Amino acid sequence: MSLTNIFNIAGSAMSAQTVRLNTTASNMANADSVSSSIEETYRARKPVFKLQEPTLEQMTDSDAGLLPGQGVQVVGIVESEAPLRTEYNPSHPMADADGYVHYPNVNVVEEMADMISASRAFQVNTEIMNTAKQMVQRVLTIGQ
Repeated sequence: MSLTNIFNIAGSAMSAQTVRLNTTASNMANADSVSSSIEETYRARKPVFKLQEPTLEQMTDSDAGLLPGQGVQVVGIVESEAPLRTEYNPSHPMADADGYVHYPNVNVVEEMADMISASRAFQVNTEIMNTAKQMVQRVLTIGQ
């Protein structure tokens, strides 16, 4: 595996973690939004990741299993199937005909943990890129 693969892998991970941070921020921003109908209520969203498809070079380097140099890609964003929160509050301006107000299925504690995890993963990949860059710079100074 060449050093350029390290930049591709870390870059794909940073891109994936950015999507994760964006969806977490969206979930947090909508955590307390209310709706008068179940269909219009915001639902928590989560990104789905998978290994990047291997390149021809990677496939010739390995016979089976995980291939060296595979990054990550975002294949989509799915809505949570967790039940929505409903509250009986007939005096609320957004209450439906039965007096219920519907809140999103966003768990703020879980979202904070996701945000910290994504942020830390992004930082780790930044350090990987910086270390690889320093290695390349040192290799270039060997011939001097």
